[in-house]
Amino acid sequence: MAEKQMPHPHHDEHLCYLQNIGYNQSHSDEYKNLVRNPGYVCANCGRAAALEKNLCKPEKL
Repeated sequence: MAEKQMPHPHHDEHLCYLQNIGYNQSHSDEYKNLVRNPGYVCANCGRAAALEKNLCKPEKL
């Protein structure tokens, strides 16, 4: 089976990817830190994050 390609660089740090692989359940405390006190929202999926680096298409709140 071919290795799955990421849609763009650093996608493995984005909330949409982390939720897809179950990181939010297996590492709930770490995931909560990523979404606590959000300063950005993703224009693609609507998720909110503290740092823009954790979203595919961040927009400042």
